[in-house]
Amino acid sequence: MGMTEKTINIPNQYEKVIFGEYDSYIKIIEKAFGITVLTRDGTCKIIGTVNGTEAGMHVINQLVGLASKGSTITEQAVNYAISLWMENDNTSLTELDDKVICRTIQGKPIKPKTLGQEKYIKQMQEKMIVFGIGPAGTGKTYLAMAMAINAFKNEEVNKIILTRPAIEAGEKLGFLPGDLQSKVDPYLRPLYDALYQIMGPESFLRNMEKGAIEVAPLAYMRGRTLDNAYIILDEAQNTTVAQMKMFLTRIGFGSKVVITGDLTQKDLPKGTVSGLDNAVKVLKKVDEIGFSQLTAKDVVRHPLVQKIVKAYDEFETHQQSRNRRTK
Repeated sequence: MGMTEKTINIPNQYEKVIFGEYDSYIKIIEKAFGITVLTRDGTCKIIGTVNGTEAGMHVINQLVGLASKGSTITEQAVNYAISLWMENDNTSLTELDDKVICRTIQGKPIKPKTLGQEKYIKQMQEKMIVFGIGPAGTGKTYLAMAMAINAFKNEEVNKIILTRPAIEAGEKLGFLPGDLQSKVDPYLRPLYDALYQIMGPESFLRNMEKGAIEVAPLAYMRGRTLDNAYIILDEAQNTTVAQMKMFLTRIGFGSKVVITGDLTQKDLPKGTVSGLDNAVKVLKKVDEIGFSQLTAKDVVRHPLVQKIVKAYDEFETHQQSRNRRTK
């Protein structure tokens, strides 16, 4: 196949951002499309096959668009731009970048970084109850938290309630030191961390003292009716069927609910049916309820996390296929 050459002009102030430290981002693009990228005096030269150079030019132009808006270029953004091209998806990363939900206390914008995240946010805006299901690192809880805080600041709800089941992951709560609150706090720590980052510790503590923000184990929800609240149930794969039904029937008027979980990371006793598994099957035809299935492509942590998730998915699929053949 013949070689060709394409040229892109990159403003000098964006070159370092787009190429990455030690040209790490460009090396990823070169490897993905089998091309060579050379730059000199703001001119970027792409050498390779017709298809490879076209792909490289498209991805680099996407990164130029992000850089020109002042956005931080990450390895995740580079890999996602490459995957969109490979799937013949013409989505512009700059369009995703425009959809800011809110900002952290340091002014950092919180926004969708993938199409899966964008769909998830849209469902949270439109539906009364949303299930966000997917592997670790896809932003399920963090984005839900951002939506809740935004709704609270805009006075759409009077209260934020964050809850998760206090299920041991191979450890026993009884052996932990302290009173009951001390024992369950480690399970709620990820929720505290997100609140601190988005609201700031002072605002969080002030609203918590007033009762406007509540962080509690799922067991504390029994017997209550939750009106005008934004409620997030995290780690829902560790609920039982009875717990999930109890939680869903607590919802009152003017409330929004987001239920997040990873069906591949259950800590329930062997043989116990997950309340999240069951709810997906039971409620899938209810129009007012949205289901967002996030995948390894939506992982926005370190790129290695995406590879780990993908490796586990492939291994489990292979195991299931082999088990079916054995039967």
